[in-house]
Amino acid sequence: MTNENKNNKTILIVEDDSSLRNVLHDKFIIEGFDVLDAKDGEEGLASAISLHPDLILLDIVMPKMDGMTMMKKLRETDEWGKNVPVILLTNLSADDEKINQAIAVNEPAYYLVKSDYTISYLVERIKERLFRQ
Repeated sequence: MTNENKNNKTILIVEDDSSLRNVLHDKFIIEGFDVLDAKDGEEGLASAISLHPDLILLDIVMPKMDGMTMMKKLRETDEWGKNVPVILLTNLSADDEKINQAIAVNEPAYYLVKSDYTISYLVERIKERLFRQ
């Protein structure tokens, strides 16, 4: 099937929960985005560095390499890696000091607590981040 992509924006989903990853993938395709998937931080980092997506959705708690480590390594790679928007997906509390500190250090980074958002809300936040100029 050919994707008539009107947005020309690519989202990388780095999420170890295959059900959530698949639902997000399908929703973003329907919304007209190109979508890349990774099941852990190692795979996500390699994809991000080689393919330079426009935005990264990044789970924090994952096997092999957690999201915080991946984001730190990404920010150390090059100018693109320092500036690509990252939205952290977490089950942790929104007032968790580690998350707040990581966001402050790794701008532009944002977070959403998984239990506090709908997929439609997430799509709107992504569109805001990608098309706000």
